[in-house]
Amino acid sequence: MTSEPWVSVEAVAQHLGVTKDSIYRWIENKALPAHRIGRLWKFKLTEVDDWVRKGGAKEGHDSKKIEE
Repeated sequence: MTSEPWVSVEAVAQHLGVTKDSIYRWIENKALPAHRIGRLWKFKLTEVDDWVRKGGAKEGHDSKKIEE
């Protein structure tokens, strides 16, 4: 079984076709599944994709849950 790698803000932004600023806003306001490791935010793309499929990136969807 291969473990999914952790990816950076830049990689998630590129994966979703948005800016890094959007990623940071979604972490803050819309509960984008992110994990803080030191000063860096890291992500699992499967978690990000699930969040998008569940409507997390929809305009007007506002949740405050952030994992640290």
